[in-house]
Amino acid sequence: MASPRIIVETLLPHLKAAAGYARFLQPKIAALPDKDGGESFFSAALTEADLAIQNFVEVALLGNFPDIRFYGEEYKSSPNTKYFRAVDFGEKDDYLVTLDPIDGTKYYIDGHSNYQIILSILNTDDYEAVIAISPNQNTYFYALRNQGAFKGTLDMDLSQCTPLKVDSIAKPTILLGSSMNSLTTALVDKYQVINAVEDYSSSIQMPNLNSIFSGGISGAVKRFGQFIDGGALAFLAREAGCIVTSLDGSALPALNTCEDYKLPGLIIATSESVHQDLLEAIQNDSGSW
Repeated sequence: MASPRIIVETLLPHLKAAAGYARFLQPKIAALPDKDGGESFFSAALTEADLAIQNFVEVALLGNFPDIRFYGEEYKSSPNTKYFRAVDFGEKDDYLVTLDPIDGTKYYIDGHSNYQIILSILNTDDYEAVIAISPNQNTYFYALRNQGAFKGTLDMDLSQCTPLKVDSIAKPTILLGSSMNSLTTALVDKYQVINAVEDYSSSIQMPNLNSIFSGGISGAVKRFGQFIDGGALAFLAREAGCIVTSLDGSALPALNTCEDYKLPGLIIATSESVHQDLLEAIQNDSGSW
């Protein structure tokens, strides 16, 4: 089995090409019919770019790592799913690669620049690596387990990237995920609070979870963290110096004990004080959701 770094290095040129494709196609994209049973506002639209990028990455994976396990957001629609060895966890160190081909499909359709392509490498207990590419911002972030997080532009390879350290003096802004808006009352006196769903605007770009890497937000609370996106970004944030816990302040569970490819609720904070504020808000409001 190739190392997580080798897998990321091998796929990086293909992910950069996918980023170029996404950037080219965004002004031209037309949404396909809504996904059936989507769990959130942002999974409501399936675009041609989702399918095309996933198929492209699948070909790269099968060509370079034919025995790899792979789970992509659009696995039910992909003709390549049947060629992968599995879509779920195996034994320890038998890695599962996951992909969100367009994280923030609604952002993408509405012409915003903060959508991402997120690829992760999962072990049975935790992430081994995550790379998140922002095509329209010409940047990418990556992290390897216990090795920190790094930032680069799309003309850089992994070795040219610079360490990413989240600023603990970030804007006093909190991002609340879906179904978490009841926490607003406990936080609004101290923070600007953005509700990811309720405050969404098709014309004005709002911060997303990725904004924690640039100081745009100082914390976030999510009802759950899907392996392919929220959980992956939480791992990146942790490697960049953030505090990441479950909603009760405990450590996150092993990935292979979770259901439906998602972690339970997440607190992500740039400092201990922010984490404590979020934890207290949740404890005082836990009966509301």
